[in-house]
Amino acid sequence: MTTPSRERLARARVLVVGDAMLDRYWFGAVDRISPEAPVPVVRVNREEERLGGAANVALNVKTLGAQATLLTVVGDDEPARTLKKLLERQGVTALLGSDPQLYTIVKLRVIGRSQQLIRIDFENQPDHEVLAAMLDDYERALPEHDAVLFSDYGKGGLTHIPRMIELARAAGKPVLIDPKGSDYGRYAGATVITPNRAELAQVIGPWSSEAQLHERAQKLRTEHRLEGLLLTRSEEGMSLFDAAGHAQVPAQAREVFDVTGAGDTVIATLAAMLACGYSLREAMPVANRAGGIVVGKFGTASVSYEELFA
Repeated sequence: MTTPSRERLARARVLVVGDAMLDRYWFGAVDRISPEAPVPVVRVNREEERLGGAANVALNVKTLGAQATLLTVVGDDEPARTLKKLLERQGVTALLGSDPQLYTIVKLRVIGRSQQLIRIDFENQPDHEVLAAMLDDYERALPEHDAVLFSDYGKGGLTHIPRMIELARAAGKPVLIDPKGSDYGRYAGATVITPNRAELAQVIGPWSSEAQLHERAQKLRTEHRLEGLLLTRSEEGMSLFDAAGHAQVPAQAREVFDVTGAGDTVIATLAAMLACGYSLREAMPVANRAGGIVVGKFGTASVSYEELFA
């Protein structure tokens, strides 16, 4: 398989649609237990803010060397303004809808002694469809992109996904989906979905053998008219189920430091490769390598062209 040139990758454009989040990290020293409760006291000495959710997926596409546009809805609040600044700084084009009834999702992680001690989530469930107003923006952006990636975190932002998939496929664009929940019928007609083991088991049930997995995965794929189902299997690598059967790549052996956001890196790499005209079978080993690199980093991270193709 040939490596895409930087120039080819720089021309590839991926439209990322989904739930964007702000990842906050508070780092500190832990040298005593609280007298109020049996919990460590963290003396915070450093704060960090990173793009999370669909915004991290878009950043991964950009870091790799392709062009990324993020289409999402955020609140009218301080985290939304921070998110916007981070996207601008990273060179990710953003089509941000603003909804005053929405809290921009924030995940705050408190880290002491290089360990995550607690995660605090700030979010709310809006009583209306937040992305509905963005359908026109989506239709306008579609022709300018080579692939569409839906990053579903189950936060309610992708209620209109069947219509969006239909529009993308009618325009001849590959559609990639990082799925959530147990209703994969809403992803029907997509090019590929990329569940991990737990996510797939939620839909097809736990499997007791490889043969049973293959049979159920193929049944799910044909039922929902998917070109491919890419199962990410941690230490067992990845399995692709498509019309030609089954292909597997082994995990890239390296020290696993943090799996946060590894799925984001895998699907972002896959999308960039498909946007360059690669097939799913050609793109899978590259995405697998990217996932292997990113688990060696701390927190939501991304992979550069040099790291991936060196």
